[in-house]
Amino acid sequence: MKKTLSLLGAAAAFMLAFSSCGQEKAIVGGDDEEQVAAEYSVSVLKGPTAMGMAKLIEESRNNESFNSYDVTIHGTADEISAGVISGSTDIACIPANLAAIMYKKTEGAVNVCAVNTLGVLYVVTAGEDISTVEDLRGRTIYSTGKGTTPEYVLNYILRQNGLEPQKDVIIEYKSEASECAALMAESENAAAVLPQPYVAAAMAKNDKLSISLSLTEEWARVCDTPMITGVTIAQKSVIEKNPEAFSIFMEEYAASVDYVNANTDEAAAIIGSLDIVSEAVAKKALPYCNITLLKNEEMKTAVNGYWNVLFEADPASVGGAVPDEGVFYTENEE
Repeated sequence: MKKTLSLLGAAAAFMLAFSSCGQEKAIVGGDDEEQVAAEYSVSVLKGPTAMGMAKLIEESRNNESFNSYDVTIHGTADEISAGVISGSTDIACIPANLAAIMYKKTEGAVNVCAVNTLGVLYVVTAGEDISTVEDLRGRTIYSTGKGTTPEYVLNYILRQNGLEPQKDVIIEYKSEASECAALMAESENAAAVLPQPYVAAAMAKNDKLSISLSLTEEWARVCDTPMITGVTIAQKSVIEKNPEAFSIFMEEYAASVDYVNANTDEAAAIIGSLDIVSEAVAKKALPYCNITLLKNEEMKTAVNGYWNVLFEADPASVGGAVPDEGVFYTENEE
């Protein structure tokens, strides 16, 4: 069922829709224009990208958002890719390097709309102290994300520190972070690269685990562009069909991110109710998840910088070439 928003009722309706996030939103459009809500299919990864959208998911399910969002939470990026390529997924939150690959595979049919997560990767160990990247020499590390952000970030950091992946450091890739956490629980001398909130989840189950290295900090030591874990993409056809509704999505999304970052306890309860991760784990992990929403020029600068670093390290990481400027969706800024 379509919803419309006329100018006369705009202010009241928007205040109602966004009251739970403590923000007022302005109507978009001309004096006589009606805003027609959209129904979007959204795919997110189980982790920080889903956590940042948690408030919006809750509002949509309670019919409190302007647009309607059918959100599916996935365990791996591969599960999302098929829907993006087929066009059945309207909006997706995926690893930053995968967005470049999707742009190529869809022949430019998707836009990058925002950076949703900065660095969330940590080296977690049990039984031994690791204080530098050099200390990883000769170790076996469990990790997720082969072909996505964790693999390329870890490889880049290792090489910048004089270590060759799979020679000086053996990396065993698993399909999900929960597998790595389970292996950590079984070993007294294991190491893993885990993203939040799986770091918090693993540490809650095994008091021998500790964070040894922040890959965000290690990246910053060897690179002058920020690490980007996740971005939000959308089908160009979806944006063009109802640009006003998509602009409102970006506002609703930003309000959700602001709410999650400002209200840890309340956000953790919502995240737990959505079965993204447990409330207790979310409460511990949120301060370390670097959830954000970078848009427009700030997004373009950060993403281009990150993609160029990945391309120089391994062209395949971004699909063989850094995408052209047509990959980005930007709003009209006054």
